Amino acid sequence: MIRKGTYVEIEKVVLEPKDRSNNIPEETKKTPLKLWAKGYALKDCSLGEEIEIETMLGRRLKGCVTEENPSFTHGFGDFVPEIMYIGKQAKDILKER
Repeated sequence: MIRKGTYVEIEKVVLEPKDRSNNIPEETKKTPLKLWAKGYALKDCSLGEEIEIETMLGRRLKGCVTEENPSFTHGFGDFVPEIMYIGKQAKDILKER
């Protein structure tokens, strides 16, 4: 049970495949256009249940709950040693001119 007021993520289908534009790649046309949003549950709910949320900006959206207390999982990739020297090299080049 997810309590009212808990931070959740919802998923909602915005466009079904039949409603997608003809100007997009064929592979893309075959899938629905989905929206994921995070906000506070406006009622008690469970995973998979359709509910309304209020986002941090006060917008209200409806969708199916996919996660309780979602975290950010994006990053900037693995460490690349060659990149460490780019800034110093750029400064050295600019000093020479």
